[in-house]
Amino acid sequence: MTPLKPTRLAALLAGVVLPALALTSPAGAADLDVTGISAPAEYQSPWQIRLRGLGVVTEDEGSVDGVIDSGLSYSDTLVPELDISYFFTDNIAAELILGTTYANVNGDGSLTSMGRIGKTWLLPPTLTLQYHFTDFGKFKPYVGAGGTYAIFYSQDADGVDELDIENTFGATLQVGFDYMIDEHWGWNVDVKKIFLEPDFDVVVGGTRLSGKAKLNPWLIGTGVTYRF
Repeated sequence: MTPLKPTRLAALLAGVVLPALALTSPAGAADLDVTGISAPAEYQSPWQIRLRGLGVVTEDEGSVDGVIDSGLSYSDTLVPELDISYFFTDNIAAELILGTTYANVNGDGSLTSMGRIGKTWLLPPTLTLQYHFTDFGKFKPYVGAGGTYAIFYSQDADGVDELDIENTFGATLQVGFDYMIDEHWGWNVDVKKIFLEPDFDVVVGGTRLSGKAKLNPWLIGTGVTYRF
């Protein structure tokens, strides 16, 4: 093999080393074509919380078995409510609603003269599966459906000797929207209909009677949204 002459060796080295140095230098890196290379998408947490003021408006229906023209009515309330949402996708989310309220149970119809029959507190944890519409910019409406398990506690009899309202399941429908002020904060309006008709027992003058309390409340709320 014929040895390389110094001049040819220098030319060969220059042809290999100088382009490599150009690529690793700031100026060389700036000359690279990066067309088509996109920046990574910004991560958004799937978790969201809301804090609302909630109006609970009941249907005011019910009856005592065997008592003609008997009726029941219930007080409406305004309470705070917290909910936690988890987004499986941009459109599909699950929401757990946490809050508690109370209701005065009053006689109506032929039971009007009894006045207030009693008072009960209600814990109605509610889970809904929602579809969120994402084509309206900052305005983000949604619909949902799910279920509620109503827990009645701290029941106090008043116009009767005993009052026992039974825990029960109910179906829930939901519609609402978030208006996002920025990436994290928004304003929320939400309306739910919960179908709750628990059975109850009362003792009046030593006689045990049964009936059904048709609460079926509307939950109408507004408050703030925070997306992590």
